[in-house]
Amino acid sequence: MTVSSSNDVLTADDIAFLRRPLHGFLSVAGGPNPPQPRPVWFEPTADGSIQLFTGPDSLHVRRLRRDPRASIVVAAPATERERWISVSGPASIEAGGAHELCERLAALYWDLEDPVRANDLKVLLGEAEWVRLVIQPEQVRRYAG
Repeated sequence: MTVSSSNDVLTADDIAFLRRPLHGFLSVAGGPNPPQPRPVWFEPTADGSIQLFTGPDSLHVRRLRRDPRASIVVAAPATERERWISVSGPASIEAGGAHELCERLAALYWDLEDPVRANDLKVLLGEAEWVRLVIQPEQVRRYAG
């Protein structure tokens, strides 16, 4: 089994995999040190990009303002056959839609019937400003074992 690449296109199979509640590991360029991936919630969009939310003053945003290159790697849980997808390309910082994205992702990743998680979401939405990061794929790589 080998790593395959389809340049800049997420396939329907990729998107189905990426719609699962899996953590992505986001890396951005910029800075003297090697990228330092961070686990994130994310969502594939209808146009084949990847979006996530973060604080407007986060390290990711500060680095993306200097250099828009970003990548996200998403892997299947260890209990499944090995599979991963890597998407890299320029990332834009969008002011709109971050709160709605936060609500959708919280519903995917958390049980919002749980009062603790419902309150966690309320805090996320009420105490922080968010921006959306949108990665436009320039290169998609994948592996399925």
